Amino acid sequence: MKMDVSRERSPARYEQVKLYITERIQDGEWKEGQKLPSESELVELLGVSRMTVHRALRELMTEGVVVRAQGVGTFVSRPSPKADLLELHDIADDILSSGHVHTARVITLEAIRADIDLAFSFDMRPGSKLFHSVIVHFEDDIPLQVEERFVSPAFAPEYLQQDFTLTHPHRHLYHISGPDEIEHVVFAVSPTPELQSLLDIGPHEPCLQLVRRTWVKGCVVMKGIFTYPGNRYSLGGRRKSSSDNF
Repeated sequence: MKMDVSRERSPARYEQVKLYITERIQDGEWKEGQKLPSESELVELLGVSRMTVHRALRELMTEGVVVRAQGVGTFVSRPSPKADLLELHDIADDILSSGHVHTARVITLEAIRADIDLAFSFDMRPGSKLFHSVIVHFEDDIPLQVEERFVSPAFAPEYLQQDFTLTHPHRHLYHISGPDEIEHVVFAVSPTPELQSLLDIGPHEPCLQLVRRTWVKGCVVMKGIFTYPGNRYSLGGRRKSSSDNF
């Protein structure tokens, strides 16, 4: 049955499409993680233009109601995983504990020379050796986090020999030693073209970015940059005990 989208009536057509979708989600007809009909199917079903459907889906994605994966489709959002700001666990554990499937794709695993900014972060000379990794973490095939780390070779000499599709940097580093001190800074950022590609998001979708440094025995041993699509993840929490995370 086509939806009544008379030009004389309000709300606007795209708002009616949004209402049609949200009502079916709220009624349980379309459940968390379920794939929605395609744009073409919604156009035919509701008797509206593709532009109307596209705008409705885009706004629902911004509001966190649905998640869109390019080339895959649109899905009903699950409640956003929430990480404690000071006790940010291994994201693989967060995903698995919520009953979903975690996979990781290693983009970069290499030795580099520290530029001036990295040298300042690690209190070392520019040109000093660091290990560098970039890993994308997926929840049920949807990218949830880009994890970029710079690691002191003196602290983790076997870092580059790890298979981070099987184990994860958090676990490897924590098995060496828990940190004595942690620094966190959180930003709202616009995604770079590289992040857009890795997270499968558009250029105007905001991201959360957490920058972390950890110290062991008075030395900075790791700097991490963790980037999340803003509509798929949240950060927050409260704690009293000392931290044990990398």
